[in-house]
Amino acid sequence: MVDQSISAGSAGAAGSSGAAVSPGPSGPVGSAEHITISYAGFARPWAAWISHQLEQQGHGTTLLRWDPHVDTALVEELSGLLEAEGRLLMVLDDWYFRLGPKTQDEWTAALREVVPPHADRFAAVSVATQSLPATASLLRPTDLRDLDAQEAHRRVLTRLGIAAPPRTVDDNAPGEPRFPNNPPEVWNIPRRNNRFTGRDHVLEELYGKLAGTAVTAAPPLETRLALYGTSGVGKSQIAAEYAHRFGNDYDVVWWISATNRGAAREQLAELATRLGLPVGRELGDRIRAVHEALRIGRPYRRWLLIFDSADDMEQIEDLIPDGRGHVLITTLTRDWSGSGSAQEIEVLPFTRVESVAYARRRAPRLTPVEADMLSDAVQDLPLLLAQTAAWLDANPMSPKEYIELIRRGEPSLVGIRISSDYPMAFQTSWAITLNTLRERSPAAVELLKLFAFFAPDAIPVPMLAKARRGDLPEHLADLAAEPISWNTALRRLTESTAVRLDYQVSQDADPAVETALMHRLYHRFLRSDMTEDERDLMAATACRVLVTADPQNPSDTRYWERYAELIPHLEPAGVLDSADPAVQQLLLNCIEYLRVRGEYRIGLRLCEQFMSRWQTRLEPTQRTMLVLTHQHANMLRRLGRYREAEAVGSAVVDQLAAERDPADADLLRAQDGLAGTLIALGSYEQAYDLFDAVWRAYTDLLGPEAPRTLSSRHNLGNVLALLGRYEEALVTHREVLAFRERELRARHHLTLNAGTAYARMLRLLGRYRDATSSQELNARLHLAVMGAHTPQTLRAEHNLALCWRRSGEVTKAAALMADLVERSRRVQGPRHPETLMVRADHATFLREHGDLGQARDLAEEVAERYQALAGERHPYTVGTLGNVGLVRAGFGEVAEALDLAERALAGMTAAMGPDHPWTLGCALNAAAARSRADDEEAAVELGRDILERAKATLGDLHPLTLSAKTALAEDLRALRRRGQEAAKLEQEAIQQLSETLGAEHPHTLSARRRRRPYWDFEPQPV
Repeated sequence: MVDQSISAGSAGAAGSSGAAVSPGPSGPVGSAEHITISYAGFARPWAAWISHQLEQQGHGTTLLRWDPHVDTALVEELSGLLEAEGRLLMVLDDWYFRLGPKTQDEWTAALREVVPPHADRFAAVSVATQSLPATASLLRPTDLRDLDAQEAHRRVLTRLGIAAPPRTVDDNAPGEPRFPNNPPEVWNIPRRNNRFTGRDHVLEELYGKLAGTAVTAAPPLETRLALYGTSGVGKSQIAAEYAHRFGNDYDVVWWISATNRGAAREQLAELATRLGLPVGRELGDRIRAVHEALRIGRPYRRWLLIFDSADDMEQIEDLIPDGRGHVLITTLTRDWSGSGSAQEIEVLPFTRVESVAYARRRAPRLTPVEADMLSDAVQDLPLLLAQTAAWLDANPMSPKEYIELIRRGEPSLVGIRISSDYPMAFQTSWAITLNTLRERSPAAVELLKLFAFFAPDAIPVPMLAKARRGDLPEHLADLAAEPISWNTALRRLTESTAVRLDYQVSQDADPAVETALMHRLYHRFLRSDMTEDERDLMAATACRVLVTADPQNPSDTRYWERYAELIPHLEPAGVLDSADPAVQQLLLNCIEYLRVRGEYRIGLRLCEQFMSRWQTRLEPTQRTMLVLTHQHANMLRRLGRYREAEAVGSAVVDQLAAERDPADADLLRAQDGLAGTLIALGSYEQAYDLFDAVWRAYTDLLGPEAPRTLSSRHNLGNVLALLGRYEEALVTHREVLAFRERELRARHHLTLNAGTAYARMLRLLGRYRDATSSQELNARLHLAVMGAHTPQTLRAEHNLALCWRRSGEVTKAAALMADLVERSRRVQGPRHPETLMVRADHATFLREHGDLGQARDLAEEVAERYQALAGERHPYTVGTLGNVGLVRAGFGEVAEALDLAERALAGMTAAMGPDHPWTLGCALNAAAARSRADDEEAAVELGRDILERAKATLGDLHPLTLSAKTALAEDLRALRRRGQEAAKLEQEAIQQLSETLGAEHPHTLSARRRRRPYWDFEPQPV
């Protein structure tokens, strides 16, 4: 198949008029007949499918795109087709007879003159949804509408008189184009613009670049294209037309409005459901699952994602998936190509031929000369041409008079105030449109102004229609109360302005408007053209509508869809500038939704935007500012920006402590938040002091079993564990769990979380059987109640994997740990602290039970990431560095392992003190490293110190104490003169291990086999 375009006088040899020629697969050698397929651009999927069917029968084909010039006689254009090779098969659709445009009389005359003398060469099929002109009967078209692929295939061959045995048509066969009546499996693209005109060179360039990469081993960069151009030049329309015209080449075609990061994430996450991916409700989880599915090409290999209006690359770049599918971006900036993220195709205004053709189709009363004059007046800019031609089609003013008004650039003639920031042609044409609309439908103009205070690509029409009467100005409230008037006003806007309506189709009711879309150029202009009083009135109205739509419960997952709908409108509605307490509460609710949903970057941006506008107008201790400051620190901490979070939290705590009572609720909340940041920083003693004070204050104020008191005590138990005070932490978590079970149901998420914390403490105390039994039940309940893809479930299953490992159930632990690594990466991201925690434990598991090389790579990567996240002195950085030392020892790198072990011991002693269990573990590994380096005296000296400290800190029977005892026995044996002492220690250790863990436990068996014990650092959840 050869694909080429045809215009006046160019129907001869391929490329004779400079038309682009794209090589494609040709028919087999010895084809009986060559067939040229003529089609309008809209029908390309049909032309490509028919071409493939014919080539499978042994016929060569050529595709000719039909696009007659307006100034060339149709007889000449139609006769030019006869210069093409072989027979002619015309694919007739709703557009074939409209292009040019050519009149029905011209078509009648041309067909009667050209077809009868060459009837043996002409054939036609119809895929039109509307009636064809009567004269099309000369072509005797065969109808292919509403057929399956098999019958359509048979009819094409019959119309061409080709006798061939039946062939099974399989869309899924390699290289087989999809049958046009079978749309892509997953489809989400705006409605096709039936007035789309021209742009064939851009569409063909897009297709050439993308189709070329689909069959080669070109790098993935070539599958990322950015349509760049000024506002109003038609980038979005080109992207949508590409999806409709070439969508049958894909299994997934998905449109994402990328003006707002939050809305873009929601739309990308929605694709997870459409792909049938097994994910939970967490937005990050769903996005990562989509990225992974697209990257590996399962369940669909052929996909196209379109990111429309992606002007802020920093906000959108991380949403662009990898893989062999295609990404199309529309943008006002050159950032995408400048950064190397995508190849650029610049979109210019219409050519004059395209402008004239479009204007005459949109306003048929225009002559070619008038259409040329109009195109010149608006500088061939598609958006302005659409606006002006639509006005001329709906109004009786003389085209020349209207064009003269635009040329003169005097919008004041029609009584409209215009900003000088916009092109004169735009100013004048829009002024005329608004003036006409105001005369015919004043209510529609007011509605249009209100639209300008919502996000332009998703104006929530149903939300406005259902607003409380008091939320709207009286005239708009009257309009919304009368459905016929409301829908009439909406229709007026679509007829006269750059507003498009999208409908939601329900089986139970008539189609209803779901959203309205307005080009951003008009959106900005409408706002700038209003007086300050008008803007204030419309902003207040929009804010009231959003407040009414707020469910007032951001933690309830049932309302998450509504909050996702509200957030894109906060900024255009003026929520960030409102002093109304109800509007500020709306903002706080939206930010809390973003926090619980895990959308920290968007939440941080909203916090910073509000605070930058109000920090000089509101006291830092005003309620809204306090809550936002608390959330600001929350977002910073969750994004790993610990020092910034500490600075924010410390400042507000210091101020409140100086002004408020110690039991003040705002102060307690601020102290609780700061303590959480201090934990992340590794400042556990300071965090303990704050958590202890907050818990005691809540106990006095609310009682020991109040929800806030229990949450505070749970936090206190966590920091006790981090301080190595395991017995105290166990008691704390056991009592919290008992309260939760008594006051809440056993399956409540807070009860389940308390259960995980309690089982973790049992494990850290060496009570492995009890811990495993408790955690197995807890993990089953988590899966049943919360699903497999929530952070809390991941923590529960992570603890279960560690319980199995410590209990000797290695096979089960291996499978779960590997699964958790992947799930955590998808749910929380590869750099999240809890993902690092899981990967750290996976590295130590692999070192002992798996691939030593993989363990080394993973251990080193984790240690580097902890250093970047928390600093080189943080205990997690120090501990994971010690794990690297263990894997180096496994490779026989004695000197390197000793250096790392000593550095870990020194670092952990400095961070946590000499008696902390983590320090004792690092010391155990350092003693082993000294022993391997033949420094037995130093190993024994350190070993004796470890054993005494472990007994005092953890007790005589803790696994770490018994490991210290067996290690010391080994080092004493190496000195030879201490053989009797070594034997006694070894026997005691084996006996105690048998009694506490069991005779067949791995620790006991290792001691009997005289395998040197080691200690793995396990980062704890924060």
